[in-house]
Amino acid sequence: MLVLGIESSCDETGAAVVRDGREILANALASQADVHARYGGVVPEVAARAQLTAVIPVIETALARAGVGWDALDAVAATYGPGLAGPLLVGLTAAKTIAFARRLPFVGVNHLEAHIYANWLREAPSLSSSAGEGNGEWSDPRFPLLSLLVSGAHTELILIREHGDYRILGQTRDDAAGEAFDKVARLLGLAYPGGPSIQRAAAQWPAGKPLPLKLPRAWLRGTNDFSFSGIKTAVMHLARHAQESGEAIDVPAVAAAFQEAVVDVLATKTVAAAKAEGAAEVALAGGVAANLALRTRLARDLRRAGIPFRYPPIALCTDNAAMIAGAAYFHLQRGERSDLALDVVPGLALPAAS
Repeated sequence: MLVLGIESSCDETGAAVVRDGREILANALASQADVHARYGGVVPEVAARAQLTAVIPVIETALARAGVGWDALDAVAATYGPGLAGPLLVGLTAAKTIAFARRLPFVGVNHLEAHIYANWLREAPSLSSSAGEGNGEWSDPRFPLLSLLVSGAHTELILIREHGDYRILGQTRDDAAGEAFDKVARLLGLAYPGGPSIQRAAAQWPAGKPLPLKLPRAWLRGTNDFSFSGIKTAVMHLARHAQESGEAIDVPAVAAAFQEAVVDVLATKTVAAAKAEGAAEVALAGGVAANLALRTRLARDLRRAGIPFRYPPIALCTDNAAMIAGAAYFHLQRGERSDLALDVVPGLALPAAS
């Protein structure tokens, strides 16, 4: 089954063709990162206008790269939430229009669910430039699966007992991990997006050299929840003190300490939850899943615990349409379709398990 997926939840416009929810035939993307970098974050109205310009060319590019025409498609899918309302409307409207005109099944996909399903994807042999980048073999994740979903707006521990069966074990009580990365990067004068900038700055601190500071961790004992507002505030006080005293802040040291603190909490809580729930595997998902320190720490700690660990290639961690098409396939396999009257839901959450 060939599914055309469209992703437009924020500042990326993506279209992809995926076979049977696993094999990527094409994954095209138009990024607006350079446009929004000047503002230090995404401007919704600017993002929506850019989506309008990009969506049709990106779809045409995906079909051309896949080497298929409209008649080869079996279904169309698009993100309907969560995300920014304007950008979401562009991709969702395009997908519904194609489905109506071509008389194809249509599936509205939850963006959070799609990030998890990036762990089912692999590239077709002809596109295998990054196929070996994710760890783990080309086999489906095993249930019960524990997913750590970390992105700009979400930080959640999710137990998945089977396709479509989600139980939220823990979530952030304030800032998401990705949001904290962006805010701390801004405090340190680093470029947007904050995740890659913090990682690059932290890498400048010599490996093995003790850090001159240790930032606080909010452990929230007895829960699987997270909190990152305190560490953000601690960095803000450091930056303010440096400014008032006329001293230069040691950016690599602070970046390394911040990254270490966030990774420490994420990894520790994930391993503890995996043990408590008897998870068969742990899967990392979301934009912050591209962070190398987080991948390395989780791989080490889960290996010691004897729990298999997997994560997608970096290109599939950030927003992309292949994960939308991949997730849609499993809905289609269960006979699920979306009505063409489906509207965007900017604050959409994962469906709670019954």
